[in-house]
Amino acid sequence: MDPRARFQGKKSPSCAVQCAVNQEMLSVIQGKVLTAPERVVKRGTKPCLFGKGGTCCHVCNMGPCQIIEGVEEMRGICGATAATVASRTFCRMVAAGTSAHSDHGRGIAEVFYHTVHGENEDFEIKDEKKLRVVAYYFGLDPKKETKELAKEVAVKALEQFGQQHGELAFIKRAPEKRQALWRELGVVPRGVDREVVELTHRTTVGVDQDYRSLLKASVRCALADGWGGSMIATELQDILFGTPVPIRATVNLGVLKEDMVNVTVHGHEPEVAEALAMAAQDPEIIKEAQKVGAKGINLAGICCTGNEVLMRRGIPIAGSFVQQELALATGAVEAMIVDVQCIMQNVTTVAQAFHTAVITVSDKAEIEGAMHIPFDHHHPVETAKKILREAIARFPKRDKSRVYIPKAKMDVVAGFSHETILYILGGRFRASYKPLNENIINGRVLGVAAIVGCDNFRVFDEVHVELAKELIANNVLVVATGCAATGLGRAGLLSPEAASLAGDSLREVLEAVGCPPVLHMGSCVDNSRILIALTEMVNTGGLGEDIDELPAIGCAPQWMSEKAVAIGNYFVGSGACVVFGPNFPTEKSQVATDYLFHEFKNLFRANWLVARDAKELASVMIDKIQEKRKNLGIDKPKPRVLFDMAMRRALESPKVTSPFHGLGCFGPTHLRVSPDEEEEAQA
Repeated sequence: MDPRARFQGKKSPSCAVQCAVNQEMLSVIQGKVLTAPERVVKRGTKPCLFGKGGTCCHVCNMGPCQIIEGVEEMRGICGATAATVASRTFCRMVAAGTSAHSDHGRGIAEVFYHTVHGENEDFEIKDEKKLRVVAYYFGLDPKKETKELAKEVAVKALEQFGQQHGELAFIKRAPEKRQALWRELGVVPRGVDREVVELTHRTTVGVDQDYRSLLKASVRCALADGWGGSMIATELQDILFGTPVPIRATVNLGVLKEDMVNVTVHGHEPEVAEALAMAAQDPEIIKEAQKVGAKGINLAGICCTGNEVLMRRGIPIAGSFVQQELALATGAVEAMIVDVQCIMQNVTTVAQAFHTAVITVSDKAEIEGAMHIPFDHHHPVETAKKILREAIARFPKRDKSRVYIPKAKMDVVAGFSHETILYILGGRFRASYKPLNENIINGRVLGVAAIVGCDNFRVFDEVHVELAKELIANNVLVVATGCAATGLGRAGLLSPEAASLAGDSLREVLEAVGCPPVLHMGSCVDNSRILIALTEMVNTGGLGEDIDELPAIGCAPQWMSEKAVAIGNYFVGSGACVVFGPNFPTEKSQVATDYLFHEFKNLFRANWLVARDAKELASVMIDKIQEKRKNLGIDKPKPRVLFDMAMRRALESPKVTSPFHGLGCFGPTHLRVSPDEEEEAQA
């Protein structure tokens, strides 16, 4: 490994939350309001080892039972073993994570349905080509008239959730070899809701009591997330709000402004933030803000809602999950608008110490102490204006003597959708992953690593940052989503200038195409973009016939949410190894953990791993990539060969020929051209 990344031991302060600007804010507000980092210290106890390791069973009223593996008297009252209990715990996390992503997907499908049926006055279809892609995979005629086709797609999308038999439509986007394996193992998801309900049922008292059966079933549910709910969310959001393209923006708490009404949007569902962005530009709203002494409205994102509007609109991100309280503690935020997921209940406590309103908009996610303004999906901008007027009314109440906005902010380039990566690598006429595959084969790029998931108050070091630096120094291209991407942005790794930190050969490739060494691919549901990118690498040829053969690996070094477990499990089920850190949810059962870490390799040709810190994560991930390169026979330089014309033509042919012109595995996009257009351009 290249030793350039810095792994010297650093003693964490008594109350810490990773990066310097967070530490700065903590020192400013300490003693004024109690925040999560202080709670970590003041709780005085570490997490229960039974609960942390997955062996505390509480599915019936004879418990909770704390299970010790191998001790007969310490099985559950009913006789449940540590392996059964840990597997149930793991499965429940997968089911919960899948339900979160998929209910998000269902919500977007409903917004899409209202829009295409004329029941939403503010949204419209922005990516017609992607609409036709989705239609194709739903088994519809993509050549139909747009309005009629959109209505059919809306119905099909909603049917994916309640479907009881058959296969989810997007399963057909996976490599053919992977589809065959899923069918052989009986893990192809039938319908999103069915898999969540069945897995939850399996984990109730007295049902599935074989850890192998439970863990295998967890993959079926997770695949319903990655290739179902999450992918539906990503694709429909792109159709409605636009497929992301590279865009410059800024991240960190310094994006808040003293002379404007600051409104933060926090959560995961982008339709609220999109409506707020539209309303904030309305001259009427701007005039109202100016009447109270502000220059206008400054929107800033938090968590994955922030990632959504960052990559589509260039709206800055104020912070990640661990910064949500700190954004409020600046004293400069008039309102925090929250929808669903990863919103800490303590935000209302922090807000009450200032003039700030916390406004909930989802009927499924109200918070004690918050104001609730239900979001009207038929009149989104009207609701957004109502919310912004509440924020404007708070601006005169701001106590300037208590405002402290850190100066820290960092420029980033975000918006690397799968389609954009195709365009960057091959241009408009030859959009392809071929340049990436060739550079992996010739060794300029060692492989690809995904750093995804949450950040965590119990992880004091900047693991995401140190890991990414080590990977790119070893010529590994990094892709990132979610709060991990925000943290990497704070550190400057989402800018093309960061290519200077990459290994020599990776830097050459990055400079040739003008990319950062870490590509921001979106929010947590957008991990489905990575599935499509991996599939396209397979279909392009030269790197095996399935995802498990690719020199690629994923990790969630600071996982916090159950959603991270679902994401990791659908990647493992799809053929990509995944490393969790700093712990794993089944660790107190060696039997269940060994099954996930070893037997899954035999079943799915990929497995789970765990690593405790950035140095160990980097070693594990690079070793796995090197192992895949060796298996492909590309671990050593090959002698140069002078190609004749036939050999050159063979190189130009993709491994998989699409059944529909321009599809690849993803469908026709705004980056593809028709044969007629190509002929005209060459004339």
